[in-house]
Amino acid sequence: MRALIGSHDICLVTLDTLRFDVADELAGAGRTPGLARVLPGGRWERRHSPASFTYAAHHAFFAGFLPTPVGPGRHERLYAATFPGSETAGDDTWVFDAPDLPTALAGAGYHTLCLGGVGFFNRRSPLGSVLPGLFAEAHWEPAFGVTAPTCLDAQLDRLAAVLPDVPADRPVFTFLNVAALHQPNRHYLPGADEDSRASHAAALEYVDSRVDRLFSLLTGRGRPVFTIVCSDHGTAYGEDGHTGHRIGHDVVWTVPYAHFTLRPGEW
Repeated sequence: MRALIGSHDICLVTLDTLRFDVADELAGAGRTPGLARVLPGGRWERRHSPASFTYAAHHAFFAGFLPTPVGPGRHERLYAATFPGSETAGDDTWVFDAPDLPTALAGAGYHTLCLGGVGFFNRRSPLGSVLPGLFAEAHWEPAFGVTAPTCLDAQLDRLAAVLPDVPADRPVFTFLNVAALHQPNRHYLPGADEDSRASHAAALEYVDSRVDRLFSLLTGRGRPVFTIVCSDHGTAYGEDGHTGHRIGHDVVWTVPYAHFTLRPGEW
């Protein structure tokens, strides 16, 4: 990633609460064709999240601790905050002398833009203001949140409105937290009266149907866009008696991950 700073726009998309097993199953069945176009080999990489809920996971992500490959070994990170004794920063790692990625990219000339989704980005409390407060520009409204069936559409409408305000010669770091997968998600499955693994899958199909528009907006500025898409954690739907997350269960810790470069003109 070090060689891309300045020449590429950067985008981090967190599909909040997306389980690896559901994402992998849908990709294998051809039910998420939009994402399949960009996933290396058309499939998600299986990784482990650094945390079991949104707030903790995103603090780790912004410090350089993205989900870790499941295989053993020291895995070189894409970017990393300077930290004495770090053993996972390599020749290609962008190492920055700042506490978090948005601050570091702002220092490198980027405009930093946050489009929040779940409550930790809603700026309705001091706690909900911490993560969006890292960005030069941050947006949230109820239409972006977990109870809104068209949450991603609303976020993309806002992205379409604000991106043209950024000077064309200035790179952009766009962070998008997508709330659709988070409970409640029963509204994505007609007739459902409770959240389930099936409604979670239906929510992912909704998100997939909108990713072409997202990628078109991101590349519309004429720059290549280095893009990271992952989940921050999974969630349980009755496994071993558990419901929800912030617990140490495999369906919570195991998440899908991918990174790739979007090229102008391809969308």
